[in-house]
Amino acid sequence: MDFSIKAFDTKSTLGTAKSGCIAVAVFENKKLSPAAKSLDSKGAISAALKSGDISGKPGSTLLLRAVDGVAAERVLLVGMGSDDAVSEKSFTTGVQAALKAFGSLGAADAIIALPLTEVKERDVNWAIRCVVQAAHDSEYRCDSQKSKKDPAPAGVRKIVLAAPATSATRGALAQAIAIANGSDLTRNLGDLPANIANPTYLANTAKQLAKDYKFEVEVLDRKQLEALKMGSFLSVTNGSEQPPKFIVLKHMGGKAKDAPVVLVGKGITFDTGGISIKAGPGMDEMKYDMCGAASVLGTFRAIGEMNLKLNVIGVIAACENMPSGRATKPGDIITSMNGLTIEVLNTDAEGRLVLCDALTYAERFKPAAVVDIATLTGACVVALGHHNSGLFTRSDAAHDQLANELLAAGKQSSDTAWRMPIEEAYNEQLKSNFADLANIGTPGGGSVTAAAFLENFTKKYTWAHLDIAGTAWKSGGSKGATGRPVPLLTTFLINRV
Repeated sequence: MDFSIKAFDTKSTLGTAKSGCIAVAVFENKKLSPAAKSLDSKGAISAALKSGDISGKPGSTLLLRAVDGVAAERVLLVGMGSDDAVSEKSFTTGVQAALKAFGSLGAADAIIALPLTEVKERDVNWAIRCVVQAAHDSEYRCDSQKSKKDPAPAGVRKIVLAAPATSATRGALAQAIAIANGSDLTRNLGDLPANIANPTYLANTAKQLAKDYKFEVEVLDRKQLEALKMGSFLSVTNGSEQPPKFIVLKHMGGKAKDAPVVLVGKGITFDTGGISIKAGPGMDEMKYDMCGAASVLGTFRAIGEMNLKLNVIGVIAACENMPSGRATKPGDIITSMNGLTIEVLNTDAEGRLVLCDALTYAERFKPAAVVDIATLTGACVVALGHHNSGLFTRSDAAHDQLANELLAAGKQSSDTAWRMPIEEAYNEQLKSNFADLANIGTPGGGSVTAAAFLENFTKKYTWAHLDIAGTAWKSGGSKGATGRPVPLLTTFLINRV
């Protein structure tokens, strides 16, 4: 879908604009938005609202054809709730309803003249991003493996946003398109089955991104990982026939002397639990255990399209966690890259075992900050549900600043996170009689003890951990990857420029 921005004078030019459709807002108290009023010179819109044909409730719609005095072929009335202050939820619901209606029209183009500048506590740039993301969501298909594809998107293919045409809004539109494209890549990777999206597939995706956007890329194989003494990462790969891949992407868009931001993604392309095997029901969803890695790749897709003026490095530890005669067993003791020994009490707590070596590897870049992203714990879903990603950092000035940046980016992008604690008391739960650490804690605070485990490998830089187990995908009838937290991560990076 193509997007552009154009400023209309609602007192004159909107009504004369030639288009397949114009979407305007109406409200529950029978009031019209300024854009709707400008198209109502003959009273057709106000009459439709007064008749009760549309309630004005958020998401309600009514299509009018050949409205007298309007050059556009159709006018779509979209309910936006109260006119006192359009809420974020009402606006989002209305936009989604408008785009759904556009999909069934016999028109190729449309103008969205909804109240982009009047959303409570949001600016026009947020509204632009909301429209673009909703359009991508409405078009997204996960049918690449079907013999018969879902019907191709029909209806409107070109959208003009009625908003001030400034350098700021044009920049916001370009960013919104890049973020949506990055989110789409993350969703595609997550939705692919594990027999296709294996570690080699992720490595090849990174190589293609490097080719498309002139990134630097390096893919380390088992022998190189053995030379680096990544015993913790490699312990997870022992039971699999798929070779592990350690992927490093570099977007050096800033000054040469500037320290990079490093994004570290968990890339378990399928997680059986290993010897501590998972229950059968729902195990198919463990193809989503690489969504941390997919979000790093999606974020790189976005910043590459924007050519972001910032140094960013992506590190992805990709492998499968499978049971076999070679697999790591509960009770085994392994040695991580930084020399700490780990007693593996549960082979299904494997994400932290691949991440800890990747976090140690990140030291070599002398980073300004490191953020790891992982579908790490079911306990985070218990704590936060599917609304917020879990955010964990140490508590000091530098880490508080990083946490605040990530939380603000989440709010700005509607891809929210919630800060959780890390305290020394949680490390007490990770003590082992036989090794420096156990890979799981004693009962209670499972998401926090997992973060506390990772914290042991991040002492040399400023670090944050995002647990996206509850936000990276949906289950049930709407099963599929969400593309989160690409909007949060990309906005965080944009704000750092």
